[in-house]
Parts: sequence; structure tokens; C-alpha cells
Amino acid sequence: MPDNSVRLTIALLLLIALVPGPAPASESSEVRLDGAIVQGGLVFGQAPPGSTVQLDDQNLMLSADGHFVFGFTRDETATRTLTVDLPDGERWQRELTPESRKFNIERVDGLETAHVTPPPETYERIRQDAVLTRQARERRDARTDWTNGWIWPARGRISGVYGSQRILNGEPRNPHWGLDIAAPTGTPVVAPAAGIITLAEPDMYFSGGTLFIDHGHGLVSAFLHLSELLVEVGQRVDQGQEVAKIGATGRATGPHLDWRINVGNVRVDPQLLLDDSDPTP
Repeated sequence: MPDNSVRLTIALLLLIALVPGPAPASESSEVRLDGAIVQGGLVFGQAPPGSTVQLDDQNLMLSADGHFVFGFTRDETATRTLTVDLPDGERWQRELTPESRKFNIERVDGLETAHVTPPPETYERIRQDAVLTRQARERRDARTDWTNGWIWPARGRISGVYGSQRILNGEPRNPHWGLDIAAPTGTPVVAPAAGIITLAEPDMYFSGGTLFIDHGHGLVSAFLHLSELLVEVGQRVDQGQEVAKIGATGRATGPHLDWRINVGNVRVDPQLLLDDSDPTP
């Protein structure tokens, strides 16, 4: 996890520097960014209402009060250009290069094939699960349920971190995309931020009991391996509200919560959103 000098540090109040003339930009031209300019980082921005925002050639959703959000992938190294066209015709622009991180790589050899590759008879079920999760991530609206910050969704021992990767019998597997919190089955899981439930499935092949909370702008928390779901699709939940219980369902080796966050198709590191307090009870 990056140190405090990397964890943004850019609670920026940046003024336009790209307009001709020596006069400073007006107060209305302020753009704020808060987040981690780092691989796996999530950045929250605010621009004057009525602005348009682009990350490279991608238009970002802007709420009525000017909030927007974007993230960096685990392996991203390229410099991205963030451009804000302001209502007064001025343009604010910054080049953002994510800082590199080192991720844990573990080699495990001698495993039986069944523990590495799912059997063929499960492929259709896995495909159907993928369709459900993809559909649940398609929602886009301008809610900004993240603006009250984030809290730990469960209390327990951190047993897995974002970006780590296993090489099983010499074959690299997908990186781990979440933050694992190990705790006994039945331990409460609460919403780390407010949002709307977009997926509530009790038994998916890989992830077992699975719950999605959409926080707005395509920013989605996923909770995996749950033993019990306490909410249903379409329900709005408040920050801190109990939504599920920890379990060991799906392909889990023990009871834990696997918490993942996507913004659109970009998988980011949930731990970067949290304070440095000890999550154990």
C-alpha cells in the first residue's frame, strides 16, 4: 500500500494556468482533485457546475454540483490527460502519471488440476454468472454517494490485498482484485458508502453469495463469499447499514469478505480509500 506521501496529497485547489495573460483565474475556475495518482488509485474531482470533463478522449460523467470520478488500473504506466472545459470558456488541463507499485507474487506448484482449472461442466454456469455481473455494472447515474467518505465494511484480519497474484503450477492467474478481511462466518458486513443494490445473488460459482452496491457514476462495490444477504436489488442503503454476513461460499478456502471496487471497467484498490486504523475488532 502506498505511504502517506502517495495517498493524495493532492487535495488540490488548482487554478487555471493555461489561459493567456498574467491575471490569475477567477474563483469560478477552481478544479479540485482528491485521491491517489497511483496504480489502482481512485480519484474524485469537482469542477464548476456546467463544465465538461475528459480523461484523454473519454467524457466523464459530471453531477449537477460538478463531481466526477475516475481510476487507474493495476498495471497502468501511461500519462493521462485530464481536461476540464469551464463554463466561462477557459480550459483547465493536467497531465497525470500514476506512480508504480510493487505487488505480491506467490508461486504454488503441485496442485491437482481440479484446483486450478474449473471442470468443463461448470462453464455455462460461470458464463451466466458473468452476464449477471456485467449487467449489474451497467447502471450510470449522477448520484454522488461517495462524498461522505468511506468506512471499513467489516472488522477482521486483512488476509489478502489488491494486486497480488498467484502462479499455480507455472500458470499465472488473474491478479486478486479485492481487499480480503478474514472473520468468522456470520460477522456483519456494512455498506462502506451509501448506494443502491444492483446485484444480490446467494450462490455464484466463483464468488458464492455476492452483493453489488452502486455508489453513482458507475462506481460499484462488490462483496463476495457472503453467507447471508440482508438486502435486495433496487434497495437504497445508507453508509454503515448492515447488508450481509461474512461467509466462505463459492471458491473460498475460509470465511472472509472479499471487497472489490470498479469504476466502469477499471478495477481499483479499496484499501486506498480507507484510513490506516486497524480493522480488527
